[in-house]
Amino acid sequence: MAALVQLLAPLGISAAAVRTAVSRMVRQGWLTPVRTPGGPGYALTERAVRRLDEAAGRIYRTGGSEWDGSWHLLVLPHLPDRSLRERLHAGLAFLGYARLGGDTWLAPRRSGEAVSLLAADGVGADSFTARDLGDPAELAARAFDLARLGTAYQQWLRDARTHAWADTEATATEGDGPEEVTMGEDGDRLAFAARSRLVHEWRKFLFTDPGLPRALLPADWPGDAAAAYFDTHAAALLPAATRFVDTCLVQTGGTT
Repeated sequence: MAALVQLLAPLGISAAAVRTAVSRMVRQGWLTPVRTPGGPGYALTERAVRRLDEAAGRIYRTGGSEWDGSWHLLVLPHLPDRSLRERLHAGLAFLGYARLGGDTWLAPRRSGEAVSLLAADGVGADSFTARDLGDPAELAARAFDLARLGTAYQQWLRDARTHAWADTEATATEGDGPEEVTMGEDGDRLAFAARSRLVHEWRKFLFTDPGLPRALLPADWPGDAAAAYFDTHAAALLPAATRFVDTCLVQTGGTT
């Protein structure tokens, strides 16, 4: 906890807010209390590890493979409870599904978390794989509203360059290709804060971008330029940000 408090201080997050968030994450099943060499601590649950691995793969676009042309479809039962319906719909959208019509949802790949998401609320669903649903690119554009998503990426890139989320005193560079940050302890703290803000803004696309295979996206997809900007700045800030994390863990007796 001490390490988390120290880590999040550069982002303006108070110790009380950190403790409240950790308590909430324990109640929600994301963290579990453990004993560490330095005293009481917390570990990620298996559920949290799966969610973070999947989210990281989408944020940094790693572990992808060529699309095999098949779609995963889920057909939900009618849900009269509005709050339950909205919660499940938001959860499916986060996992990369789009509402095709009625209670039918589809995604270009199966999410291992989708069925467990529904089961947690006692909701069953018919699940199957389908091909030949029409032109794949047209279906993707219609189901996922790629025009709106593309505009959002263009706006994100403009905001990133204007507000310079990754351009603090620790990254005083020009253009889209900063060099690696090496400015000592204070620079490491600034780099950590800058990278955290950059990733925070970028990861919001987890809620709107299903991570479609490149074959389903337009040739001039705006997300490519935005992703290139994110990759460049996130990579430049990573070494210094990592040093700050390691310093906080050593000073507080924490472990990774």
